[in-house]
Amino acid sequence: MPKRTSYAEGTPNWVDLQTTDQAAAKSFYGALFGWSFEDQPTPQGPVYSMALKGEGVVAGIAPQSPEMAAQSVPPMWNTYLAVEDVDAASERVTAAGGQLAMAPFDVMDAGRMAFALDPSGAAVALWQAKDHIGATLVNEPGTLIWNELLTTDPGSALPFYGAVVGLEAETMDMGDSPYTVLKAGGEQVAGSAPPPMEGVPNHWHVYFAVEDAAEATAKATSLGGEVINGPFATPIGTMAALRDPQGAVFSVFAPPSEAS
Repeated sequence: MPKRTSYAEGTPNWVDLQTTDQAAAKSFYGALFGWSFEDQPTPQGPVYSMALKGEGVVAGIAPQSPEMAAQSVPPMWNTYLAVEDVDAASERVTAAGGQLAMAPFDVMDAGRMAFALDPSGAAVALWQAKDHIGATLVNEPGTLIWNELLTTDPGSALPFYGAVVGLEAETMDMGDSPYTVLKAGGEQVAGSAPPPMEGVPNHWHVYFAVEDAAEATAKATSLGGEVINGPFATPIGTMAALRDPQGAVFSVFAPPSEAS
């Protein structure tokens, strides 16, 4: 379902990038994915850039906060989970073993949000939609296609998401090793796996769809990005893990029907 008008609770509905160089990031992702941008001033001062693919709203790019920059936090992609009531969901965070990193607050007329850390330390945003439901176009080249919780402690992290947003975990056979699928309302909406290599912090990883993973990887490197791993084939398609010029990590994924 490429076009979206709503999201069930627990479904990843938005991603945004907090980066040290907003202009450079917009140039990189615009060239890589064919994004255009609509810059929106915020009451706090910084400009929030909405990434568009055609008429669809697909992601956001924002400057790092001064606090994050002062702590030398690397640029990162954030995953947002849809919630019906962010205040109620936030109250469940601590009881489920997580930490509320940022209490609920209004984002103008767009929605209301909070930031939490799950018990394994992975950061996630909770989004209660008002005018902004999240991405209105997904699962097409140049748009979000998958979100994956990479964690070394699924035993505590997965029950957390069940308690806070109702996600159900189910193990599937993916060939080489089992894979955990997260479901909202019976639909597969995200996944979970151990970090792919030692030293990778627990986090929500973001995948963008492409027509050809090898071509996208080559283009990313020509634009100043870096290949972390791949491209490599999997039972469900071809993917590659990449790092943008400012240091944010993400992956590209080409489903079998579109992979070369």
